[in-house]
Amino acid sequence: MSKELEEFNIIRLDFKDELKKIGVKEKKFPKYTTQLINLANQNAQGTRPNVVGQLSELIQQCPEKSYEGWRRWYLKRYPDAIEKATKKIAKMIKKMRMAMDLIDEEMIREWVEDLVIEKTAEGLIIQEVILKTLADFTGRRWRLATPKEESRNIDGFIGSTPVSIKPITYKSKKPTVREEIDVEMIFYKKTDRYLYVYHNLDLD
Repeated sequence: MSKELEEFNIIRLDFKDELKKIGVKEKKFPKYTTQLINLANQNAQGTRPNVVGQLSELIQQCPEKSYEGWRRWYLKRYPDAIEKATKKIAKMIKKMRMAMDLIDEEMIREWVEDLVIEKTAEGLIIQEVILKTLADFTGRRWRLATPKEESRNIDGFIGSTPVSIKPITYKSKKPTVREEIDVEMIFYKKTDRYLYVYHNLDLD
């Protein structure tokens, strides 16, 4: 147990027993299949609220407090939702199966090399370009962070100002996923042709 948890009392609940009490039957799936279905669902957006409803709100609205009661209540209100979601995901699984047939060891090697070598180099180049461009606006110096500074989420300095450089997709991450970063944030979006930089630095 970690030291920060030592002062807490621990209660362990058997969640499976709690589910059984309200009549939920545990479903078993072959190994790896749920990971693939979940990935297909992310791409197909089969269980988005516009397809199956806002489930977190619906479960609160449901007057029934048993599994069977909830099931009947939901299917009465959304009779076609399960079928619509299933069709969307099944269509994506078919596309993924076709893509899987194209993947061989050579393609996997190219993908790993692109991730480990090219993407890492690209990320460093992007950082340098952004730092140099913003520094040039004010005639300030710039530099990349040292490994010690990187451990504090600093990617570089413009003058004496430490900055963290992240892709714009970072902003869409849930707060629980994002790191706590106390330095100036710079965001970027890369297209095939352009690099868009978003910042709040004072460049006067």
